[in-house]
Amino acid sequence: MTESLLRANNLSVRFGGVLAVNQVSFDVRPGEVFTLIGPNGAGKTTVFNLISRIYTPTTGDIDYSGPQGRVALTDLPAHQIAALGIARTFQNIELFEHATVLSNLLIGRHAHSSSSLLQDLFFTRRVRQAELQAREKVEEIIDFLDLQHHRDSLVAGLPYGVRKVVELARALCTEPRLLLLDEPSSGLNVEETDDMAFWIQDIQHELGITVLMVEHDMSLVSKVSSRVLAMNQGQMLAMGTPREVQNDPGVIEAYLGSVDDVTSLRRPAAASAERRTSA
Repeated sequence: MTESLLRANNLSVRFGGVLAVNQVSFDVRPGEVFTLIGPNGAGKTTVFNLISRIYTPTTGDIDYSGPQGRVALTDLPAHQIAALGIARTFQNIELFEHATVLSNLLIGRHAHSSSSLLQDLFFTRRVRQAELQAREKVEEIIDFLDLQHHRDSLVAGLPYGVRKVVELARALCTEPRLLLLDEPSSGLNVEETDDMAFWIQDIQHELGITVLMVEHDMSLVSKVSSRVLAMNQGQMLAMGTPREVQNDPGVIEAYLGSVDDVTSLRRPAAASAERRTSA
């Protein structure tokens, strides 16, 4: 059996009297798209923040198969996470709006910088070579995501959908092994969401990057996900393929209410259709 790339073991986190995540466990396998779903307040983004080390779990741990072997993420500070090959986008876009697209993407290469302050000040040969390599990698990502027309544009002047792609591009510039996508379709229209599904599939298949995603749009989830974990009120509800999870009674109740509620919602619609037919 293939060793998991990331494994969460009995994660819990408490904020005062609120138990935001309660005994959540899952593993993310190399090469898959693993998606966390659930209603608002289910604890999905909190799990992302635990992996990113923005939060520290009250109980449980997270281990990850890094470049130098398996490491406990919960033992590391947040600033060391990117160097392990973990990149992230945010639900609310976090870009430097008054910088160009190119400059924002070059910031994504900072995790690979190994020069000293003195070398940077004198712009040594090593620094120049590193700069050229960084620009080559950035140009590859610009071509990959069709951002050529926006290379020199200020982020502040770009449409929201393009800024979403720029944030995705900056994450890819770090050359991640594991990419965390926090609601990539949030704020996008149907066409832009379809494009995002296309990019995620290409990231998985062409770049060989494993994706861990939080998402509300079930059409996107169904298109790109290998496995899905459904959460509600900080707890695990179901895990499996998108179809298995969508058909789980506990998941249906979390999204739509009880079976009786769903049935009662359908009755007025059925009655209305019957009246229209009789008319």
